[in-house]
Amino acid sequence: MAAPNPDLRRAVVLVSGGMDSAVTLAMARADGFECHALSVAYGQRHVSELAAAARVAAMLGAAGHKVVAVDLRSIGGSALTADIEVPEHDDAHGEADIPVTYVPARNTIMLSIALGWAETLGANDLFCGVNAIDYSGYPDCRPAFIDAFERLANLATKAAVEGRALRVHAPLIRLGKADIARAGIRLGVDFAQTVSCYRADAEGRACGHCDACVLRARGFAEAGIADPTHYAPRS
Repeated sequence: MAAPNPDLRRAVVLVSGGMDSAVTLAMARADGFECHALSVAYGQRHVSELAAAARVAAMLGAAGHKVVAVDLRSIGGSALTADIEVPEHDDAHGEADIPVTYVPARNTIMLSIALGWAETLGANDLFCGVNAIDYSGYPDCRPAFIDAFERLANLATKAAVEGRALRVHAPLIRLGKADIARAGIRLGVDFAQTVSCYRADAEGRACGHCDACVLRARGFAEAGIADPTHYAPRS
């Protein structure tokens, strides 16, 4: 990890281990922020994405990487936190049809933890890799949610009351996956180190058939970039 620099602006960046959060971290670094990476172990189906998050944080020069555990599996309600099958890719679902991979309140909880850490670090900026183009079915990936959370952050924190305005950045929110892939390549992101699959195995190998895999592969193809994803053998 990079050594903290008192002359840089600090930011907390949510890092899941996937390609979107990796590009978000790279963008924050390129914008001159001292980045503190935050991952949440929320009871997701596999922990290989947390191993990927650690690799991404180190690869992209985060000043630190913290993992916070929150047991969303005890709540369930999602194919990622309960015994619900992750479906293979289905183009039929849209903004009115929220996929079963939506995790209730996940982004609200993650941003709240990031907000708390930002206050203790003296950071005014939060970054997250939500995307409203590919995941329009997720209500907590939409611009209205990010705007509302930023308003909340500036009402509910000691930092804001004392005059330090807090900002929530979602630099990928209106980008397609191909644009995200191109931005990552420009910023030196090694996508082979990332894990996006909802059904990745213990080694982080992707299934190649869930929504996340199909969208990722399509993005590389449309960007004209060779797909660096490690895929598990199809049984």
